[in-house]
Amino acid sequence: MKIIKRVLLGLLVLLVVFVLFLAGSIAVDALAGGDRLAAVTNTTIPGVDGGPDVRAYVAEPTGEGPFPSVIMIHEFFGLNESIVGKADLLAEQGYLVVAPDTFRGSTTSWIPRAIYQVITTDQADVNADLDSVYAWLESQPDVAQDRVGVAGFCYGGRASLLYSLHNDRLAATVVFYGSSETDPAILKNLPGPVLGIFGGADQSIPLSEVDAFEKGLETAGVPHRITVYDGQPHAFVQDAEGIKSGGAQGEAWNEMLAFLDENLKNRSSSNGAGVLLEYEAPFAWKYYTMLVYEHAFGTASHRH
Repeated sequence: MKIIKRVLLGLLVLLVVFVLFLAGSIAVDALAGGDRLAAVTNTTIPGVDGGPDVRAYVAEPTGEGPFPSVIMIHEFFGLNESIVGKADLLAEQGYLVVAPDTFRGSTTSWIPRAIYQVITTDQADVNADLDSVYAWLESQPDVAQDRVGVAGFCYGGRASLLYSLHNDRLAATVVFYGSSETDPAILKNLPGPVLGIFGGADQSIPLSEVDAFEKGLETAGVPHRITVYDGQPHAFVQDAEGIKSGGAQGEAWNEMLAFLDENLKNRSSSNGAGVLLEYEAPFAWKYYTMLVYEHAFGTASHRH
């Protein structure tokens, strides 16, 4: 009995030490990082309705507008060079791209802090900041106000879907391997067509969830295209260099371009009535738990 108690006490001590290590590592990463956003932002967007200003990277196309525009939302690491490169690459195709910081000053490459960023960020705050970005886009003379879409990766994929459920003026939504909503009663509020891109080997989003998402969109009558890239891990569309190299990354990117061309660049219909919906999505605990595993040990660990 004494041996069992000692073992249990030892395990408890190890657990406490591990928790303290994680908490300390998050604090150290925050302190050591300084103002990482300075290197990946070039614009400060005024907050609306008393909200904070939003730091962002804006990639502008060449030529004369008005241009279709895309709000591009980062992964759970935060705004970084990967998203900046993708924004520049999309701007080369004639889109004005805004990549906002939705973590209000925080970005990292350390997985524990990435998870901390997600669990301490309220989707209502994300939507409020994206409202500021959308209002700024509406004020720009070189932006086609009825041709604004949203696209996101990982955490940003889910955030883009949730923002489209909040703002019915968006013309298109792109979800790269983000946890989805599957209830048709919720999905019917989406204002425009949806493109969903997923990896067949992504353990954080089972194919059963992808199927349920597609069926939910179909039942809700939302135009959509859902593509699963066989054998591809989570976060397989890595960066601009990977996209240019072709393969599944290039194919997925080109699929997004075709979707955006059809629904933004060549879109002629007007946008929604300007209704802001208040849908409070539950926190996707299962998704983010599996996301930790994916990035630390699973198919997405190739990125680190």
